[in-house]
Amino acid sequence: MPMNRRKMLKRSAAVAIAAVLGAGRRAAAAPRAEIHETKVISQQQNLYHGWPTLARRRNGQLLLVCSGGREAHVCPFGRVELMRSDDEGRTWSWPRVLMDSAIDDRDAGVLETAQGSILVTTFTSLAYESILSRAEQIAPGSGGAWPEDRLQRWQAAHRRISAEARQRELGVWMIRSTDGGVTFSARYDCLVDSPHGPIQLADRRLLYAGKDLWREKHRVGFCESADDGQTWRWLAELPVRDGDSHENYHELHAVETADERLIAQIRNHNQANHLETLQSESSDGGRTWSVPHPIGVWGLPSHLLRLRDDRLLMTYGHRREPLGNQARISSDHGRTWSDPIILSDDGFSGDLGYPSTVQLADGSLLSVWYERMKDSPNAVLRQARWSTPSI
Repeated sequence: MPMNRRKMLKRSAAVAIAAVLGAGRRAAAAPRAEIHETKVISQQQNLYHGWPTLARRRNGQLLLVCSGGREAHVCPFGRVELMRSDDEGRTWSWPRVLMDSAIDDRDAGVLETAQGSILVTTFTSLAYESILSRAEQIAPGSGGAWPEDRLQRWQAAHRRISAEARQRELGVWMIRSTDGGVTFSARYDCLVDSPHGPIQLADRRLLYAGKDLWREKHRVGFCESADDGQTWRWLAELPVRDGDSHENYHELHAVETADERLIAQIRNHNQANHLETLQSESSDGGRTWSVPHPIGVWGLPSHLLRLRDDRLLMTYGHRREPLGNQARISSDHGRTWSDPIILSDDGFSGDLGYPSTVQLADGSLLSVWYERMKDSPNAVLRQARWSTPSI
């Protein structure tokens, strides 16, 4: 990858890959996963796909959104695409482009609300500019020079609009459908972003745990909507541990537990528990939150799901040996987490992860992630249908 996620979000220095696993409370070992099937589901494998989110509608239809149409992990061509499955993920529709701005459209989240609306989220980025600038400074024919057609493509995409207009394109965005995804609204500001988007609460509010990427304060915290996602307001900022800052808290996701608490997990790039998942809890509907703490999980970012038996499931990428994707289960509403369940361990590089999961009609689980596989320059979407003996 020419630029890692932390660089892209904050343009900071590269971070170390290895980190010491921090102390955290650990429940008994989870049962071993039974993988029923693993397969690539990208329809256009000649293009790069990244950062998917999977949702299951009340009618059983599966929705999958991702950043597609890409040439690389960071490039000017990203767009938000939607695929559907009416047979529990056995087959997927051809991707439909939902958003394609004049700069890079990245992580895509999706949710069907209690009222039946479909919300899709993304954020726009200019991180590719530094890559293009370096390529333009290399003399043609010298070592490291790009092929002329590639350079021209990037330049043409970059110059679609002025520099001032590109800055105005930066944002955290949502689109909304009230007709089952036949039509969508224009994009609008949803205050924060996270890879997998907002969640539905039992009191019919929507909660969005995320980060305000491009405004001056770069706040990390929680927004709520009381009108089915049409408008959003700040609810609470995430507290920080001593020595930490919001600067290096990223990519949150939340879940509501059966004992009426809220849990949020956080991608951590601060020195303590570096590259581990941190967790924060709320017992008052999201108005106040505990100081984030480690749970003993190396890997990120996390997607959270409440299963039908009220246990919690977290799935996350694991970008060190074994390279792949893992899951953990909590039987006490997120107070402790099981040992890891391996979903995939055959990764070729660290350019993988961001799994999200739904529970299918028969109780089995379907997880989708992105992955650059061996002998391919492009990352694809890959899915696993799996279960454990007690699910």
